[in-house]
Amino acid sequence: MEDYILEMKHISKDYGGIHALRDVDFNLKKGEVLCLCGENGAGKSTLMKILTGVEKPSKGDIFLHGKLTHINKPIDAYRQGISIVHQELVQIPDMTIAENIFVGRYDKKACFIDYKALTEKTNQLMERLGIHYNPDAKIRQYSVAQRQLIEIMKALSYDSSIIVLDEPTAALTLDETKILYHIIRKLKTEGVSIIFISHRMEDIYAVGDRIYVLKDGSYSGVAEVSDVSV
Repeated sequence: MEDYILEMKHISKDYGGIHALRDVDFNLKKGEVLCLCGENGAGKSTLMKILTGVEKPSKGDIFLHGKLTHINKPIDAYRQGISIVHQELVQIPDMTIAENIFVGRYDKKACFIDYKALTEKTNQLMERLGIHYNPDAKIRQYSVAQRQLIEIMKALSYDSSIIVLDEPTAALTLDETKILYHIIRKLKTEGVSIIFISHRMEDIYAVGDRIYVLKDGSYSGVAEVSDVSV
């Protein structure tokens, strides 16, 4: 029996008479990239909303490291090491990179924000990913690709062991996509697990370990990337 850091068992979600998810089992290994696939409306976003505390399941349980857990709101997910980088980035353009990463969690000295500590911690995150931006620059100065990497840094600032990437390459150029792939591979070597939502075959074969497919709110199948053709 394989060891999973995350297991979602018998997850169902109903909206009135609409069954968005039906008895779905989902699991994730440490340090893998699991590609979550399916057509629009298959239930991918609903499943991830349940994992990250945005929605509550109508039925089912979530286990982290083999222990039953309850994720009732997004802060519960963050505290348990689960983060999501949304396709539509949620950032404050006129705040700095450092301020955006640690918004709501600023270190303080005598009731004032400790900007030196913010800068130091942001530089440590950048060093971890091998990227070099100005932590004190306004985030609006950076491209979509760069801002996605900043969101990944924010996820890591919560000591996340599971990061959900929602269609991260949809708005990226080929060169920007290659940089993202490099970052994902680096995180894998550190034992971070990635749930990668994508419709692109290139993404799956570039970084994926397993493919998990939903169809019409139900589990359709799972396979090793190396075992299946396009």
